[in-house]
Amino acid sequence: MTGDLLSVEAVTRTYAMGGLFGRAHFDAVKDVSFALPDGKPEIFTVVGESGSGKSTLARMILNLVPPSAGRIRLRGTDLADLRGSGARRAFMAAVQPIFQNPFEAFNPLSRVDRYLLATARHFAGGRRGAQAAADAALRNVGLSFEEVTRRFPHELSGGQLQRVAIARALIPKPALILADEPVSMVDASLRMSIVNLFRTLRDDLGVSIIYITHDLATAYYISDRIIVMQKGKVVEGGDARTVLDAPQHAYTKQLKASVLSVDPAAGGILEPIRATT
Repeated sequence: MTGDLLSVEAVTRTYAMGGLFGRAHFDAVKDVSFALPDGKPEIFTVVGESGSGKSTLARMILNLVPPSAGRIRLRGTDLADLRGSGARRAFMAAVQPIFQNPFEAFNPLSRVDRYLLATARHFAGGRRGAQAAADAALRNVGLSFEEVTRRFPHELSGGQLQRVAIARALIPKPALILADEPVSMVDASLRMSIVNLFRTLRDDLGVSIIYITHDLATAYYISDRIIVMQKGKVVEGGDARTVLDAPQHAYTKQLKASVLSVDPAAGGILEPIRATT
């Protein structure tokens, strides 16, 4: 029986807030639960508007902030129990992030290849092995080491730089990639190429992806399963097409009406974004 790659169990994150009459508390995430199976890669999408709690949830999954309540387990190990550099390094190899703005992920004064080689040296022996690992990761995203070597971030397009960021995340051969709004800063004409790349990573490399977005159109196009968050809580979830074709919660209906177009010829079914060649 396949176990869980990731298990999020009734997770809450509470922040204290100063107030005139004492300290108040705010639940950025409240009682969120879901699991990703091990050995069955999927694209699991977390949808919500700004302030819904999705980025706070991402930070907890990346072990950047601890839950105030509940547990997050990676292959059965509670992230709160990770101790020592070896355990943290193993976690970082298994779970890799991709962030919203690729230009903020790279120092503009450092060459892109140096970032890739620095990451690869942690997981491959010697410079030659590191360069081979970086080149292999780049080829998985449609680039090569030769194309990016000695180039600075400003010499690459936003789409190219985001591909480099994805390649960097692939170097440790992770089981899970957490992509937080990865196409919101990319030109609209290039978004589908990045979105389609996530499908390739799932299908060809066996990587599970948590795709965090406010964009229901791309969520509909690539997701296997989905949860919809509002004010820190999950208000709806399940198979992505089922949820987005016939949403049950008023908030999901509102998001669908404001973001996605309806195709009358298809009987009011959501019309997904079509991939461009």
